[in-house]
Amino acid sequence: MKNKLTKKEEEIMNMFWDYGPMFVRDVQEHYEEPKPALTTTSTMVRILESKGFVGHKAFGNTYQYFPLVSCEDYKKSSLFGVISDYFENSYLKAVSALVKEDKISVEELKDLIAQIEAGKEA
Repeated sequence: MKNKLTKKEEEIMNMFWDYGPMFVRDVQEHYEEPKPALTTTSTMVRILESKGFVGHKAFGNTYQYFPLVSCEDYKKSSLFGVISDYFENSYLKAVSALVKEDKISVEELKDLIAQIEAGKEA
């Protein structure tokens, strides 16, 4: 998955991941006020389809859209993309940056290593 989602696209994808297949009007109903125009929502859903994130099933002259990409797969892809784009594809550099910015402590890292080692033994 090479396409990245904008904030607005991700907001709509979260609706699909949370609620499953929907018509554009259903997506519209899940927005908080002030809701965007229905035509705007429709355009955003079609963009998601062109990017390969959603597919559709025809019901007469209307479409029900559904996610083609799981939330988990998107998150993994996004994480790998960030590590590739900003940390020279080095997971060690990514973790080091988290430690340097006090986003994760050395103690938490030690706990994580212990969990991983315990999992490998099982």
